[in-house]
Amino acid sequence: MTSVVILGGGPGGYEAALVGAQLGGEVTIIEREGLGGASVLTDCVPSKTLIATAEVMSTIHRAEELGLRVWETGEDSGVASSVHVDLARVNERVMDLAAAQSADITEKMRTQGIRVIKGTGRLNGTEEVIATGADGTEETLKADITLIATGTTPRELPSAQCDGERILNWKQVYNLTELPEKLIVVGSGVTGAEFASAYDELGVDVVLVSSRDKVLPGQDEDAADVLQEVFEGRGMEIMSRSRATAARREGDEVVVNLQDGREVRGSHCLMAVGAIPNTSGIGLEEAGVQVTESGHIVTDRVSRTTARGVYAAGDCTGVFALASVAAMQGRIAMWHSLGDAVSPLDLKAVSSNVFTSPEIATVGVTQAQIDSGEVRASVLTLPLKSNARAKMQGVHDGFVKLFCLPVTGIIVGGVVVAPHASELIHSVSIAVGDRITVDELANDFTVYPSMSGSIAEAARQLHKRRASGMPY
Repeated sequence: MTSVVILGGGPGGYEAALVGAQLGGEVTIIEREGLGGASVLTDCVPSKTLIATAEVMSTIHRAEELGLRVWETGEDSGVASSVHVDLARVNERVMDLAAAQSADITEKMRTQGIRVIKGTGRLNGTEEVIATGADGTEETLKADITLIATGTTPRELPSAQCDGERILNWKQVYNLTELPEKLIVVGSGVTGAEFASAYDELGVDVVLVSSRDKVLPGQDEDAADVLQEVFEGRGMEIMSRSRATAARREGDEVVVNLQDGREVRGSHCLMAVGAIPNTSGIGLEEAGVQVTESGHIVTDRVSRTTARGVYAAGDCTGVFALASVAAMQGRIAMWHSLGDAVSPLDLKAVSSNVFTSPEIATVGVTQAQIDSGEVRASVLTLPLKSNARAKMQGVHDGFVKLFCLPVTGIIVGGVVVAPHASELIHSVSIAVGDRITVDELANDFTVYPSMSGSIAEAARQLHKRRASGMPY
């Protein structure tokens, strides 16, 4: 049997392990924290569980507009003012769900005959891996195929060390048992925006410190504009073009220093300033595995590194920090290394989502690529305010945007800004992956009333341009 050793038990690692076992490999997976890795235990699953609670509060905040009130002791009062957030219980549920998900993955490994070692691993050349167990014992494993899926660690500023109590990274926020009086979020990328949105909806006074002009600098600009307007409309303070240089505790306060000399004071601070790949000290250089200056592992589209028989997947490759991409990279590595049919990773078909309120989902070609002239495509943006279902639910912000090729009308990308955009983007993702035209999408049935109806309507409006002889 072909021996497969996997370093890291996150989505890239455990999904690869399942494929490796399915294809007849003798699979060993080494994970130091628990199967599911940071994605399940401290990152994706916990954060989205917290956000799910915040989504309920978002709905409650719209209750009065929908005609819902609370009658208490003869006084008519708003629903939101009657709901208390028990953060200790919320975070207990968050971590319980994460642990349960990890246990489910562990059981799946067991039923597939995959060996799990709790500990760490390092390459000993390209054909051996040395595993160090939690008790410090070492074992040398034969490795015909090695997959590195070691993930990342939250980046910390030397002058803003996280203590897990007042100055926090995104792995430590679940230690909180009470809502912060005032939360300073440093970093306006996806992680910072998601936590800022969630805590704002939970009723926390949030200050978002952004070194850029607006939130989510890497996302669709129109979508970022909508989110910034929503945040500011809800009373969130956004400090644009403000770079944080340090953070310190002063009693029950946190003081964040900005590059221009200003100070921001709050009860807690969340540092969301990026991540560092877990690639140092695991024998990569000695094995001939090339890494970038940032420490990310260089791979090709079938997950191969520069060392024979060594593959890599997930955030440690710096390709796309998405669990779905990590899982696909891991599967592709096993399909390729064990001789099964395989298609190279196609990033143009990757859909992603920012779990703010409203959510922002994207797939395929971006507006920036079109504006720069890199891609020639036509654009149609349809605001959600005309959607009947949105009106029923009290949704005022958001839009659907489609990109298509000018001659054929083939859909090459899209953006959805809406509640549950992560679900709505799927139809656009299918259209991009299967090269469906706007005419074909316009002819597909949607439920009325529904948010998804706006996607079909956008396609119909693009079709109308074609029928009238207008350019796409």
